[in-house]
Amino acid sequence: MTRKIQPPIHPGEILLEEFLLPLGSSQYRLAKDSGVPPRRINEIVHGKRAISADTALRLSRYFAMSDRFWINLQARYDIEREKDLLA
Repeated sequence: MTRKIQPPIHPGEILLEEFLLPLGSSQYRLAKDSGVPPRRINEIVHGKRAISADTALRLSRYFAMSDRFWINLQARYDIEREKDLLA
C-alpha cells in the first residue's frame, strides 16, 4: 500500500483558516492593528513569504498567544519542506 505524502502546511494557511476567517477579520485589519505591513501579511497568507521573528512576535501579541507559536510553525514547515526535497 502506497501512502500519499501530504505537502507541509504553510503557516500563512493556518493564519488565514484558523485565525482570520473564524474571527471575521481581514488581512488589512490584522496588518494595521499589529503593525505588520499589509503586503507582508498578504505574502504570508499566500505562502510566498516566511514568518520572521519580528512578525511572529507581532502576531503572538495580537492574538495573545505564546511568542513561540508562529516561529515554531514556520520552523516545522521549513523542516518538512526540506525533508520532502531531500527524499
